[in-house]
Amino acid sequence: MRKPWIVGVLLAAVLLGACGDPASEPEAAAPPEMPQASATTHQLAPASPGTSAKTPAVKASSVLYLGDSLAMEAQKMLGQELRREVRATYTSAPYSGTTLCDYLEGTGKRSLVPVADKAAALVRRLRPDFVVLQFWGNAWGYTPCMDGITYDASPEKYFRRYAADMKRLADQIAAAGDATVVWVSQGPDPITPDRIRRVNALYEEQAAASGDLVADAGKAVSAAGARHSWVQYLPCTAYEREHAGYCTQPGRDRTALHRDDDYLHFCLAPTTSTPKPCPVRSPGILRMTREITRVIGAAGPG
Repeated sequence: MRKPWIVGVLLAAVLLGACGDPASEPEAAAPPEMPQASATTHQLAPASPGTSAKTPAVKASSVLYLGDSLAMEAQKMLGQELRREVRATYTSAPYSGTTLCDYLEGTGKRSLVPVADKAAALVRRLRPDFVVLQFWGNAWGYTPCMDGITYDASPEKYFRRYAADMKRLADQIAAAGDATVVWVSQGPDPITPDRIRRVNALYEEQAAASGDLVADAGKAVSAAGARHSWVQYLPCTAYEREHAGYCTQPGRDRTALHRDDDYLHFCLAPTTSTPKPCPVRSPGILRMTREITRVIGAAGPG
């Protein structure tokens, strides 16, 4: 069995990177002084009327997407789904290697997110209807604002801190504007399965307390009847069978969620040291972003 601290070192390299050119070799991901964001970055205007048969005849929503490397790899796909399905105006500003406290105002130099891209600052500037937050949880203390608190050393202290940061972030977003927060649940983790279960429960509790939403994207990348059991492959969906490149093993009617060398991320291109959106079709990312889009569409425009 791997020691927790060894797992943390390995994950540090993975979390601080993101998907790159599928033709390139994986690069060692040295922790950068400031993780690259998507330059506040990737903004998409709503689609023109009639672009999709599913386009609703209602006012379009505006969506702000924040998060860590999971959001970094999914940002382009989520923008495409939101634009097509709900005609959303969309802005993404994820930073790889971050956690909730990095997006809190008042963290200063101890944060990996610059002042201009703090959640509340972006809400004041962009006035979104929805703020989507997707984080793995940073259980290994990569970012200074975690004050060295790790899941390994003290699970209960870690959960208390995570819950407190959730409330602070939700309060800052609420004070900055009239946006609904969408907490994105995490998929299964083979190393810390109980941590994922409890963090997802915290998302539910915070959403209920503040009148916000949860998108159970993690369920979309879990096996039926085994929500918190990690799997690398799942049966292809009807959508994946109908769209080239998504049912990765059609002869076996199953598709890959993760690469062999990365159990955490869902991009099927190699991880590189330069964070960027996933450049290849990746079923796990598609499944999660479709669930986020469904939740926002069901909630209606702001």
